[in-house]
Amino acid sequence: MAYYESVLVFRQDLTEPQVKEKAAKFADIIKELRGSVKSTEFWGLKNLAYIIRKNRKAHYVMMNIELPGDQIKELERRSRIDEDVIRFLNVRVEELATTPSIMMKKNNEEAE
Repeated sequence: MAYYESVLVFRQDLTEPQVKEKAAKFADIIKELRGSVKSTEFWGLKNLAYIIRKNRKAHYVMMNIELPGDQIKELERRSRIDEDVIRFLNVRVEELATTPSIMMKKNNEEAE
């Protein structure tokens, strides 16, 4: 099993419950591919650096996942097919982080 950090970027017109539902759908896909989701972070609605498919903003979700290396292509294929995903990135890492990501720390600081 390999470890991955997977970031999914969803369209701006989705509501937060819809984004969480989509993230759960991708978690089910990962389980179907014999993997597991170790943690999920919802980074919220952020401005994009440039317009992507007529979207100026997007919802970001990061998942720390454990997945067989031969199954990552199938996960990426399904991400490409989903019309609500405007971008995705899967990065293989040596070990999964146990602390919140930098984006979550930044979000918490802004909230305070």
